[in-house]
Amino acid sequence: MGTKGTTYLGIDGGGTRCRARIEDENGRLLGEASSGPATTRIGVDKAWRSIMEATEAAARQAGLAHEDFAQMRAGIGLAGLGRRGAEAALKEIAHPFASVIFISDGMTACLGAHSGADGAIVVAGTGSVGVGLIGGCEIRIAGYGFPVSDEGSGADIGLQVVRSALRAADRRGELTPLLAEVLGAFDHDPYQAVAWSEEARATDYAAFAPTVMRHANQGDPVGRRIVERAADAIGDLLDLFLARGIDRLALVGGLADAITPWLTPDLCARLKRPDADAAAGALLVARGRLDVPKGETDHKQVSKFRG
Repeated sequence: MGTKGTTYLGIDGGGTRCRARIEDENGRLLGEASSGPATTRIGVDKAWRSIMEATEAAARQAGLAHEDFAQMRAGIGLAGLGRRGAEAALKEIAHPFASVIFISDGMTACLGAHSGADGAIVVAGTGSVGVGLIGGCEIRIAGYGFPVSDEGSGADIGLQVVRSALRAADRRGELTPLLAEVLGAFDHDPYQAVAWSEEARATDYAAFAPTVMRHANQGDPVGRRIVERAADAIGDLLDLFLARGIDRLALVGGLADAITPWLTPDLCARLKRPDADAAAGALLVARGRLDVPKGETDHKQVSKFRG
């Protein structure tokens, strides 16, 4: 069963999964679904397939037919959009929608967290990045991608624990319960870990983050050091926004709840709960609440936000 009314699609495309949410003109939820990773780091074509897989599943839930996509306005938040040539390649893809606006997944998360008002977020998920909106200006801090950046992220935590496990295997460091468990994932064979690393992506490293958090909370000394280091990195991003005079701060992402207790009490007290998620921010974009700049590629971007 189809519909003749305009619908709105919000996409939250991240390094671990892609979420699609469809609403009607009155903001009523029609359908929601998810698929695999949607980041340009896995390739634009693969990212687009994840976007369409999640969208089609949400549309089925909403009772929409494929021909209804012609009346669907899409806001697509995508990880890795700042990679050279990524946005241009995405715009070359033939899409079935009435309109499409691409924006970074960090900006959609910021818009959702503060309902489009000025404020900032730090994303602590597979990757990490700081994104702020101040007087219509988008400010990004870090988030250049794993492994050269994204300190404090799940991928970075995973990288640190694999390194520590290899040191322990050589008896260059203590073998704690955490490191024994990580080495067990490689049958206690360092060369198996090396072979794995040659193909591993950020999401593969991030898969170790829950294990590290669990052991850190149980007092494992190596786990604690790794998580303390990650919390310091996340805290540094929050402090940079405070130094710019932004006092509306939120921590979002898959590791947000786990890392928050490891922040300083002062930073914990300053954090607010996000108003909504990144898919909600993408829907604001789909509804025309944000004019995305054309052709901006530097790390400080200017966006015109209409409240």
